[in-house]
Amino acid sequence: MAGTLFIVTAPSGAGKTTLVRGLLARDPRVQLSISYTTRDPRPGEQNGREYNFVDVATFRDLRDRGEFLEWAEVHGNYYATSRVWLKQQVDAGRDTLLEIDWQGAQQVRKHFPDAVGVFILPPSMDELAARLVGRGTDSPEVISRRLLGARGEMRHVAEFDYVIINDEIDVALDDLVAVVQAGRLRYAKQHQRHPEYFDFLEQD
Repeated sequence: MAGTLFIVTAPSGAGKTTLVRGLLARDPRVQLSISYTTRDPRPGEQNGREYNFVDVATFRDLRDRGEFLEWAEVHGNYYATSRVWLKQQVDAGRDTLLEIDWQGAQQVRKHFPDAVGVFILPPSMDELAARLVGRGTDSPEVISRRLLGARGEMRHVAEFDYVIINDEIDVALDDLVAVVQAGRLRYAKQHQRHPEYFDFLEQD
């Protein structure tokens, strides 16, 4: 029985990482797909936990060998998802969550059309700017670039199945947990889990 693939996308500063961590703590059946990136680790991040941190040359070599399901350049850094690993996890019945941008989400859904897409929005652009400044990890130039790109990213919200506006973190986390549960309860997934039951119901 195949697992469910969840795709979570948001502009930088919308609270995606905090929400995903909260979901993983509350639902042990969901595992995080560890993406590759060429950006430098932020304080507290560890290689192999938040990301597989590699240099540009290594990233390009992996890409050219067909290792990646999708890859994109975002704010001057490369990000990618391992194709082989992700397929193995889903085929083994493990619910897996991807944190990727909208471009990556488009590419992943070509290969996993049943994936559940979730877009997380900030309550406003002013609040998004305040959060980026408040976390103190990026220079003013980087923050300006992120804000400039955020509106363009958010225009792709209609491509996703669910939208969560992250105004209050506890409420948004409850919403994300509910989305995951709803994804598991779709007809196709329930049919996979209980084939005898549904075969019986479909008999003449």
